[in-house]
Amino acid sequence: MLTCPHKSPDSEHRTWNIIRSPVLPAENDYSGPSAARLDFETIRIDLPRQSIYQRLGYRRDATRISPQQAAEIENYMEEARDLIHLQGTVLRLPIREHTPERVILGDDILFESRNLARFFAGCQEAAIMGATAGPAIMAAIAEDAAGRNVTRAVVMDATASEMADGALDWIMSYLRGILRRENRMLLPRRYSAGYGDFLLENQRVLYRLLQLDRFGVALTESCLLVPEKSVTALTGIRETAP
Repeated sequence: MLTCPHKSPDSEHRTWNIIRSPVLPAENDYSGPSAARLDFETIRIDLPRQSIYQRLGYRRDATRISPQQAAEIENYMEEARDLIHLQGTVLRLPIREHTPERVILGDDILFESRNLARFFAGCQEAAIMGATAGPAIMAAIAEDAAGRNVTRAVVMDATASEMADGALDWIMSYLRGILRRENRMLLPRRYSAGYGDFLLENQRVLYRLLQLDRFGVALTESCLLVPEKSVTALTGIRETAP
C-alpha cells in the first residue's frame, strides 16, 4: 500500500491523500482480481456555494435576502465545511457482458436494468464510486434540527449534500486525468441505484464492491447509507474516438 500526494491542473485549491490499494478477492468481496481501486482518504474542495443556495431554494433573479441573512448563511456553510471530512473511493471494472436488459461487470456482478444497460452503451469499463461527508456533520445537523437552531441545520444539511456530490465530481475529474493517458474517456454523467429501473436494492452490491465500511459507512436493511450524506454512483469508460 502506497500513500502518494498528487496534483491536477484544475485543483489549485484542492488537496487530497490517496491510497492506491490492490483489490484482493475475499469472502463477500465482489470486486474480483480484475478490479482496480483508488481510495481517497481526504478530499478537500471549495464550498459549492451556488449549488448550496440552489438546494436551499434561492434563485439569483428571484430571491432577495438581506446582508444579515446572507452573512448568517455563509457562516453556517463555513461551519459545516469545518465539520465535513470528505472521503471517497472509485473502482474500475471491465464490462464482460452487455445486453439490452442487463450488464455483467468483472467476473460475475450482474445488474438487471434496461436503463443502466442503455447508459453503458459503447463503454468497455464501468467506474463505481462512493463518497461520504463523515459522521460529525450529521451529529451537528441532528442536534440543531432537534430545536437548537433549525436554520443552521437546514443550511448544514444542504452544504453536506452538495459537498458529498462535489466529492463525486472531484473523483470523476481525477479519473479523467488518468483516462486521458490511456486514450479513454469518462461519460459526463453518472447513474445511481434507485433511479429508473435500477432498483435501490442494488445499493447492497455497490456497498460491498466499494467496501464502504472502511470509511465508517453502514448500510441499513432498507438499503440506505449511514451517515446519511454518503453517496454512490456508476459511470462508464469508453475508448476515445480517433
